[in-house]
Amino acid sequence: MSTSTFDTAACLDGLLRSRCSVRAFRDEAVPRETVLEILRVASRAPSNSNTQPWQVYALAGPAIRELEAAIAAVFDSGQLPPPHHFPVPLPDEYGVRQADFAARYYQALGIDRSDAAARARQTRRNFGFFGAPVGLIFAIDACLKPHSWLDLGLFLQSVMLAARARGLDTCPQVSFAPYHAVIAPLLGMPDGQVTVCGLSLGYRDERAPVNSVETPRRGVDAFVRTLGF
Repeated sequence: MSTSTFDTAACLDGLLRSRCSVRAFRDEAVPRETVLEILRVASRAPSNSNTQPWQVYALAGPAIRELEAAIAAVFDSGQLPPPHHFPVPLPDEYGVRQADFAARYYQALGIDRSDAAARARQTRRNFGFFGAPVGLIFAIDACLKPHSWLDLGLFLQSVMLAARARGLDTCPQVSFAPYHAVIAPLLGMPDGQVTVCGLSLGYRDERAPVNSVETPRRGVDAFVRTLGF
């Protein structure tokens, strides 16, 4: 491996390892051009037949506050059913890891898992992008099939890595998806688009205990089967 290749690999490895979901941000603005630059470079993500099925709505300042207020009003009213982005019941293999994350997350926040009111208050913070200066909403044409959603996922990962390369942090948030009916008119989404997720973008608050939560990963032997090597 040449020195330049090694340096490139080390750089990318560092970005992948340092990326994590940040849920507390400093009150420090991110310039509009920086956001556009991140999205521009991320748009090199692969997509089936170059269809590029992603749509992004970038929010800051009053736009975030307006969206937060609209969603929070519905959340507080309890009018929407709880989101089901996982099957019910969730198979044990995945449920164990989900429960482990929840225990780590609420412990860092000092919230007892039996304290439903405190958990609801923390969930509500999603809608203000956890105090980040920039919020991104990702949408897709509802007629597209799962492989196009995969393309959007590749784009989303590219956004997070491009942000990390610039010293910024992110948190992908599926919590926005159930509120499409609230989000769409506020952002001027055309008919046929559907909200996929949100993404908080900004500079992490290093003092916040929630940003120190570690999420262990399985070893490759647990999820890789090699053949023919």
